[in-house]
Amino acid sequence: MSLPAWPPKTSDAQLAALLNEASTYALAHGFTLLPPHPASGAPPAPTHAIAAPLSLFPTPFPRAEYTRARSIQRLYNALYARIALDWAFLDGIFEEVAKVDEFQAELWTRWKAVRDELQRVQKPLQLGIFRSDYLLHASGNESAIKQVEFNTIASSFGALSQKAGELHRYLAASGSFFDAAPQLADATAYPDNKSLVNIAAGLADAWKAYGNPKAIVLVVTQDGERNIFDQRALQYELQATHGIKSIRHTFAELDVLAKHGGDKQTLLIPNPLTPNEAPAEVAVIYYRAAYTPNDYTTGKEWDTRVFLERSAAIKCPSLALQLAGAKKVQQILAEPGQLEEFLLNPARPDTGFGAGAGTLKQADIDALRETFTGLWPLDDSPLGKEAQQLAKSHPERFVLKPQREGGGNNIYRGDIPPYLAKLDAESRPGEAPKREGYILMELITPPEDVHNWLVRGGEGKPRLADVVSELGVYGVSLFGDGKTVVNKEAGTLLRTKGRESDEGGVAIGISSIDSPLLV
Repeated sequence: MSLPAWPPKTSDAQLAALLNEASTYALAHGFTLLPPHPASGAPPAPTHAIAAPLSLFPTPFPRAEYTRARSIQRLYNALYARIALDWAFLDGIFEEVAKVDEFQAELWTRWKAVRDELQRVQKPLQLGIFRSDYLLHASGNESAIKQVEFNTIASSFGALSQKAGELHRYLAASGSFFDAAPQLADATAYPDNKSLVNIAAGLADAWKAYGNPKAIVLVVTQDGERNIFDQRALQYELQATHGIKSIRHTFAELDVLAKHGGDKQTLLIPNPLTPNEAPAEVAVIYYRAAYTPNDYTTGKEWDTRVFLERSAAIKCPSLALQLAGAKKVQQILAEPGQLEEFLLNPARPDTGFGAGAGTLKQADIDALRETFTGLWPLDDSPLGKEAQQLAKSHPERFVLKPQREGGGNNIYRGDIPPYLAKLDAESRPGEAPKREGYILMELITPPEDVHNWLVRGGEGKPRLADVVSELGVYGVSLFGDGKTVVNKEAGTLLRTKGRESDEGGVAIGISSIDSPLLV
């Protein structure tokens, strides 16, 4: 089906009124970011905020594809949980990746250093708060979701995403859309999205499994974080609904504060403001940092990460689960037989559907595989040589992806051939070619002629843009001790950006946090 012409027509006065309603609602309901601040010096106190980038109208999205994306999330949860538990599989991948990617090498080396000692004394539970990201791929009048990536660490915007849906529901209910399009009057077109509630509930599930009602959740944050309200909303939900206290610290602060208890495993965090109180025991470590080399500027950050990993606290994610989210893993999963090995092999542990295949069928594997786009290695294997030839002869069809998280690291289209040549020139004889640290991915072609009014954070004027929307589906997975299993789909995120931009950062104003209008 083709998407409707969008956005609906409005007068200048109606558009101004809609902007006023949307902006004031956003500020009143915590749909906000901290304003930008100079890179040098300490960030200012969080005394004021700006509305997060938003879309004035929800963006049309095929109902069937939205439903399909949510329906397969538990399959993806189970898959990545099993990957994190397969040491031999991860070692086989990162023995090669480590030769060409220093950051992944550091993660893998640290994980190997701690995993054996942890396994001797416990079978640690792991918590995954995932997000599987998709673009619509248009073929004729039909569109189908194709996976962009699978995020296993610091999957952000769960709180702001729920608020974006509530914003658009409010605008519809209050008459602020001025009956501009019949689709906006359909109450069923606004999906029920409780991503904030569900992600907080996942953290609470892990906290309960830890077994100490006095323990807390530790949120590991970045210096100068602007997206604090998305994070804080989860903390407030934990406190209000589940009665769970949480604290926030950077790696630098934890280097000073974090201690192990007498058993060498309990993680204790004293409060420097109340030195006479006993330190708080940590049940769950929730990382909203630690996914980029910029989070490890000295050896101290790596030491702190290992110190936290050695503790009995449940990590979200563990080092193994973070490694499982590498782009190389995504590429290998697209190879024949890999999904069957992880999801139908009778030797695999229960991660939500029973041990082995459990209740899973080949049709479930096929449903996942249908979301894949073309993925190739860039090594010297036959597939890798095919990829190199494709990248040189038809670069307009592809994107080059490193193992990095956080956006802004991809190489697109015509920039690929000279970049590959540069990597080969920098590679030393006898060492693995630097291009092996990348994968080649076929570009997804989104539907054309979809527009919306986008408002950048802190700006007072909307911009009419030809847009592309990326759908993220959250998942929660608690697994690893052989008995405790939680596997839930946890809501959605829609980020909408101008078609002219390949990358999509919300905090830097490229993307807007949106919600889907199901059609």
